[in-house]
Order: sequence, then C-alpha cells, then structure tokens
Amino acid sequence: MPNRITELFNIKYPIIQAGMVWNSGWRLASASSNAGILGLIGAGSMYPEVLQEHIQKCKKATDKPFGVNVPMLYPDIEKIMDIIVDEDVKIVFTSAGNPKTWAGWLQERGITVVHVVSSVKFALKAQEAGVDAIVAEGFEAGGHNGRDETTTLTLIPMVKEQIKIPLIAAGGIATGRAMLACMVLGADGVQIGSRFAASEESSAHEAFKKAIVDAKEGHTQLTLKELAPVRLIKNKFYQDVQELYKKSPSVEALRGLLGRGRAKKGMFEGDLEEGELEIGQISGMIHDIKPVETIIRNILSEFEEARTNPEHFKF
Repeated sequence: MPNRITELFNIKYPIIQAGMVWNSGWRLASASSNAGILGLIGAGSMYPEVLQEHIQKCKKATDKPFGVNVPMLYPDIEKIMDIIVDEDVKIVFTSAGNPKTWAGWLQERGITVVHVVSSVKFALKAQEAGVDAIVAEGFEAGGHNGRDETTTLTLIPMVKEQIKIPLIAAGGIATGRAMLACMVLGADGVQIGSRFAASEESSAHEAFKKAIVDAKEGHTQLTLKELAPVRLIKNKFYQDVQELYKKSPSVEALRGLLGRGRAKKGMFEGDLEEGELEIGQISGMIHDIKPVETIIRNILSEFEEARTNPEHFKF
C-alpha cells in the first residue's frame, strides 16, 4: 500500500499508532511497528530516564521504524529531545506547542518531524515551520483536543485544500471503513489511538481497557477547555468537574480539582472513579481487547474489502 506516508516513514501500511499517555509504551510501539505500521512511544507520561528505557527496549523488540510523540509543554523537553537524539530515534511527532521551536533542530539531526494540529490555521503554521507531515485531529479524538470542536469529517478536506505536505487523519478512526473514508477525503494515512488503547499490548490498566470496551455512545465528553480541552469518560471525576462548573469556577479552582496525576490514576492505575479516563468517541464501537497484530489485520482487511467491494457495505 505504498504512498507518501509509507515512503516517509519506511513502513508497509499508512497507519500510525498514536503516542498516547499511559498507553503507548515500548510493547505497544514495537508490536505496532512489527505489524507493518508506525508505532509511537508516548513521552508525555514519562520522566526522561523512563523514556530512555522504553526506547532501548523498543529497539531490542523491533528492527522496524518507530517514533516518539512529544507534547511540547513537557517540563523537561530539552532532556527528552537530547535522549531522542542520543538514542538515534528517527521520527518525532510533536504536539501542544509551536512546531517551529524544535522542527529545525530535530531535522538538522536527521529526524523526521510530524506535528499534530486541530485546525487549518495551525496546519498552515506547521507547514510554514517546515515539518515533514501533519496530523489533523478531529473533535472526536480522545485526550487533549482542539477548542474549535471541528470534526474529522470536515477538518481533513479543509486542511487538504490548504497544505502540500503529507496529511494524516486522526479522531474517530478504528475501522478499515473509517480509514478509507479519511483517505477519500484527502488524507495520505491515518493515526489511530483509542482502538490501540484497548489492545493486549497497551500499557493501560486492565480496568481502563474494560471501561473502553463498556463505553457507549455519549459516554465521553470534551471538558476543561479553560485549562486544556480533554475528552473523558463520564465517571465520578468528570461529574465533579461539571458540578464545579455550576459555580462559575476560576481557572485556579479548576486546576485545584484536577490536581496532579489524575490521568495516571485513571488510565495506568485503574481508578475508574477518581481518575481521568481519556478516550475517543469511537470507544462506542470498540467491543473487545485484542492483540495489536489482530487489530491491524482486521483494519486492513476491512479497508481492502470496502475499497474493492463497496456494495458490501450498503445499508
């Protein structure tokens, strides 16, 4: 399935496994890369020395390309970037910040740079900054998201109309049919998160994986826009946030409720009441926990079936 994305990353299929906090460790990244897609380690939940350990283990577990996702708001970002260079990682996905800050520095060191955006405006800024490709992530996506609430269905063609560099679609994608739809709309490939969060190799707690499988339509909501918009499962912590909103809280009050370590508590430690449970709307279509290889094989099979026999999917 060669195209601009497979050629850019030297992978077999134009699919990226998202670098999700508390989900995307070396096991998930290496399994994804071994199955022919691009695996990403999520640095956002890792101290520098922990990231280094995950990179080293990933290199031992796969001889295929893999990368690291780095939120640029990370407090020790200089150490993170130095480790990525020292460990000879060749692909970096950046998010939550100005891509111009690090794109040139990384590229000078032989690293391919991709930036995640949620709007046409920021896609153009990323292209101007010289990144090698863009991930355009729609409102459906889990975790931190765009304030404009632009859906993937509208975001992808609008971004495609404005940029020349390779485009990766993200948000609400867990099936081969969704992958095909995004590519018809102009994407060169897709980034998938939630489906891989509910994989056997995900580093998330089993209780969180079960919560993903149990989620239905309407069970997630985008909230905390005053801090950083995030899509969460509606658990006790989410309801506490909504109760606080009724009092017209200050940003400081919201920060106080959020506290520290909520995402770790929910996704990594399995506290389904007090933890922050970040997952996308597509969780309503995820019904089981499977090995990464099986997930990818099913996505590709459905993609090919939809592409060659679209009449099979008529309703």
